[in-house]
Amino acid sequence: MFRFPAFSRVSAALLALIVTMPTMMAVHAQDYPVIVNKEERPDPWIVNGCKIVPKSNCEGADLRHADLKHANLFGANLQNAKLTRADLRHANLTNANLTGANLDAAKLQYAFLPGANLSGASLRGADLTYVRGAKANFTNSDLSAANLEAAFLKGGNFLGAIFRNADLQETKLYEANLTYAVLEGAKLKFTIFQDAVMDDCSGCPMNWQYGEKPWEQDESRWEPAAGQ
Repeated sequence: MFRFPAFSRVSAALLALIVTMPTMMAVHAQDYPVIVNKEERPDPWIVNGCKIVPKSNCEGADLRHADLKHANLFGANLQNAKLTRADLRHANLTNANLTGANLDAAKLQYAFLPGANLSGASLRGADLTYVRGAKANFTNSDLSAANLEAAFLKGGNFLGAIFRNADLQETKLYEANLTYAVLEGAKLKFTIFQDAVMDDCSGCPMNWQYGEKPWEQDESRWEPAAGQ
């Protein structure tokens, strides 16, 4: 009777890897959850009297805990709106008016905020990771304990904004106005402050642009050793 030759240990290991690969891929996929709306969006899409469309007038609207993922609220008036714990992941809030809005603990990952006005808004504990908010206005906003890791906020106005205990790791604050801002206790690892204005800022790294750079301290270490 014909018999297959015995597998080597290496072959057996490869076979085990092939058999378990689907399971491994499933586990890996769970590390990167896909955002799926809980239900199909109605037409028209109205939440507590607020029509979810570009340039909608929803001043003072109660949108607490609302599922607004991927919503297009370009240029919408959301002044003084209640958005506590609202899900705004991937939402388009470009040029939206969010002055005085309450966004405490809101989910804003990957949201678009270029030119948005959030002056006087409360974003305590909000998640703004990977937000795109060039030239957004956060004057006197409260971002205490908020997560802004890797957010792109070039040219943003943070006059008097509070970042106490916020996560600003890898946040891009090119040309931002941080006058009178409060960054006490904030995480600033790899934060970029290039050309930012820091007048009377509390907790800002005032020597960020002029301090010693680790890569400039000993340039000889980058030179090839003798004989190489």
